Amino acid sequence: MNVIRERLARHRAGQHAGIYSVCSAHPLVIEAALVQARETGDVALIEATSNQVNQDGGYTGLRPAEFRDLVLGIARAVGLEGPRVLLGGDHLGPNCWQSGPADVAMAKADRLIADYVHAGFRKIHLDCSMACAGEPAALGDELIAARTARLAAHAESAWQASGGEPPVYVIGSEVPVPGGAREALDHLEVTRPEAALATVAAHRVAFATAGLEDAWERVVALVVQPGVEFGHDSVVEYRPERAAALSAAIRAVPNLVYEAHSTDYQSPRALADLVRDHYAILKVGPATTFSLREALWALDAIVAELHPAGTARNLRATLLAALHADPSHWRAYYESSGTALDLQLQYSLSDRIRYYWTVPTVRDAVERLFATFDAAPAPLALVSQYLPSTVDALRTGRLQPRARDLVIHHVRRVLDDYSSACRFPES
Repeated sequence: MNVIRERLARHRAGQHAGIYSVCSAHPLVIEAALVQARETGDVALIEATSNQVNQDGGYTGLRPAEFRDLVLGIARAVGLEGPRVLLGGDHLGPNCWQSGPADVAMAKADRLIADYVHAGFRKIHLDCSMACAGEPAALGDELIAARTARLAAHAESAWQASGGEPPVYVIGSEVPVPGGAREALDHLEVTRPEAALATVAAHRVAFATAGLEDAWERVVALVVQPGVEFGHDSVVEYRPERAAALSAAIRAVPNLVYEAHSTDYQSPRALADLVRDHYAILKVGPATTFSLREALWALDAIVAELHPAGTARNLRATLLAALHADPSHWRAYYESSGTALDLQLQYSLSDRIRYYWTVPTVRDAVERLFATFDAAPAPLALVSQYLPSTVDALRTGRLQPRARDLVIHHVRRVLDDYSSACRFPES
């Protein structure tokens, strides 16, 4: 049985079993996720989103097969076995092309789905919740479900042509905004149970109408809003009592659990409560790259103290220059100016910095930072000042004082919380 289906079957049988998905295209975050899986004996589920990776390259410049090769290459390098590396696609649908007419956007989505499945991605989030040009902002369940079934048919055809394990699907129209909310978070509605069940019913009918009964048996999760979100500098923590009715509703639906998006920055207790309450697939993205940025800023500060003459070429200055040179990835999210804007660009929890790590000048600055740090490792007391979380591991020899290892260790602190929340009895 598919690893994901097996894990979720354990959950539905009453075990505290879940699975977390790391949604990032940054090689260091991917490496951290793969090392985490290797060290815990678990699987690594790595997902690419449609705006990161698509047939046009996405903002990473990677197509699905190239992203697959990136992940598998890192997995080989860290010594993680192939079957323990799972690939997923997130928000796959017309999202990237929704500014155009629906027929054009859906044709692009058809190709997107096929490319992902041909490349070996086997967890597919079919997301047709967004309106295209000329459509009302809120689409009905029936239209969303019909479009979803259309994409599922393309996924099934691609799988049958390419072979291998059949894909599993995630559906759902009540999807939190990818990457965090833009507005202040003073009120957040939990999905109504009747709305969640209506979504399931509409999709079941649409799949049956399209002759996709076999594929419907592999629909494993529904995306809902359990009351978790994050904004620029605030986090809405999961409160089980607010989502109790929603949590109970999924028990009546065979084979399904909930998938929770925007769980970034939730506390360890909240993550464990989510899994307990049937949000058995947890998605994490910006929190990992936020942690990555923390570690890189720390190394940058250490190097600046050791080599003050070189601070004019430091990573932070280089990245801020890249952010200001191309505001396209953050303009719609930040409204401040001057110093306040620079603070928001660096420290917003939505972490729009993640779009800029592939800029050549930034990539070069990271490589230069690593080389400078590794050429003469910093005194432990100086590392403690900026990366105190690494000191115990450094003192006991579990961690080497190399820049790359320090960064990965820091990112794994985030993944530790998810790994613990999803832990099942045999692990």
